[in-house]
Amino acid sequence: MRGRVAVVAGSTRGAGRGIATALGEAGATVVCTGRSSRTGALRSDYDRPETVEETAELVTELGGTGVPYVADHLDSESVGRLAAWLRETYGHIDVLVNDIWGAEVLKGAPDRWNTPIWEHDLGAGLRTLRLAVDTHLITSHHLLPLLIARPGGLLVEVTDGTTDFNAANYRISVYYDLAKVAVNRLAFSQGHELAPHGATAVAVTPGWLRSEMMLDAYGVTEENWRDAVGERAPADFAHSETPRYVGRGIAAVAADPDRARWNQRSVTAAELAAAYGHTDVDGTRPDAWGRHG
Repeated sequence: MRGRVAVVAGSTRGAGRGIATALGEAGATVVCTGRSSRTGALRSDYDRPETVEETAELVTELGGTGVPYVADHLDSESVGRLAAWLRETYGHIDVLVNDIWGAEVLKGAPDRWNTPIWEHDLGAGLRTLRLAVDTHLITSHHLLPLLIARPGGLLVEVTDGTTDFNAANYRISVYYDLAKVAVNRLAFSQGHELAPHGATAVAVTPGWLRSEMMLDAYGVTEENWRDAVGERAPADFAHSETPRYVGRGIAAVAADPDRARWNQRSVTAAELAAAYGHTDVDGTRPDAWGRHG
């Protein structure tokens, strides 16, 4: 992917960081956006140490060119400035990854799941939808004109659960459920609009992600994460994956001349690994969703 320009919106940590770094492995120039920055210019919903600058440095260390850009994807003017800067700097983009989330704290711990809508905090629920859906709409509105400037562009909508799985299973709360279903549908609807311009949209879901927040929750690191299996974490945590795994799948789609075969589809990280033959960083090919049936 050398010479290709990707924007990973929401790449401070978690899947976004994994996707950005995997695109870096493939040689891309990756613009890493988010609110968490060493500058402290914007405030994140999380009190976390990760920054977009760190992600950009990791991209560069892995062979790409990482470029940090501080943006609030709920703020149309902020994303509009990002679009103007991208147009002036690169003229177009080849890949846009909508990975913005930011509602992990609002989602709550498992003891708060399955709270009915009439008991759920309304403000927190609506904030969840804004962070999960409005951000993606705002980002696509401003950046997709740069993606269709030349044929072959790829839009990736990152969510939790495939279209089929989410259609058959209630997901945590009304708000969370709606957010994750909506993002899958965004890939379908935007794919319909992008296809005449030679561009592709696909929804991708990681499996059980060993994000920075997940590792912290179980009191382990990437080096000793298996110590939590069956003790602090459920046994299925043994089938978790690094954020780089889903990133490698997205990088493979972006590099595929026949990427249009994925248009409007909803797929898992494991499905992409099976299709393209790559593995996670430890050489395994985990499939947490496959274990659901």
